Amino acid sequence: MVLNGMTWDHPRGYNPLVACSARWRELTGVEIQWERRSLQDFESYPVAQLARQFDLIVIDHPHVGQVTAEECLLALDSEDRKLELAGIAGGSVGPSFSSYTWQGRQWALPIDAAAQVQAWRPDLLPSFASRWEHVIELARSGLVQCPMLPPHSLMCLYTLTANAGEPRGTETKKLIASDGGAHAYHQLAELIPYISDQCFQMDPIAIFEAMAEPRGGIGCVPFIYGHVSYAME
Repeated sequence: MVLNGMTWDHPRGYNPLVACSARWRELTGVEIQWERRSLQDFESYPVAQLARQFDLIVIDHPHVGQVTAEECLLALDSEDRKLELAGIAGGSVGPSFSSYTWQGRQWALPIDAAAQVQAWRPDLLPSFASRWEHVIELARSGLVQCPMLPPHSLMCLYTLTANAGEPRGTETKKLIASDGGAHAYHQLAELIPYISDQCFQMDPIAIFEAMAEPRGGIGCVPFIYGHVSYAME
């Protein structure tokens, strides 16, 4: 028996699945063949279309509401898996497990976790930017870039509202509180004039690749995901 899986095209999103699938084949005789798509495709391609082609799909947690509404994936919380799921939940980082819980069902399991962090180059800056005023100061000097290709611009807004103590709502119709949302919007509006127009065509991996260039001038990215491979020598 062969199952078809779809994941995202990065060593972090592919290699662990290949290793796990090899062990699964040894234990069960079932083979899983994984295909890959780009990060941008991973974030924006309709899950319902993928569900028609693949047996297993790696999704990003913002898709949970969509797959629930479209009923294109099966929930994983069958009665005979309660103990197994409790163990996975207990071993997950932060709210990783609950981020895939919606309307009382579990739609995916966390195999990877990421949150927006600040990235900076110690060869270009003496330290990270600890305050927003410092971010803007560095941006004026041309040292700051930020991935603004959707949905990352929206994620920046979410991060700023959460940092202000007003995280986005998940159980109410009001997505963002008015005061916190307005403040975060003005913060981004303050930053945008100092970053390159190319940022609006760049996802986090594209920004990291540019930042990793030996002669690259990006010293600080205030909102980006902590892809661990870019922290290695």
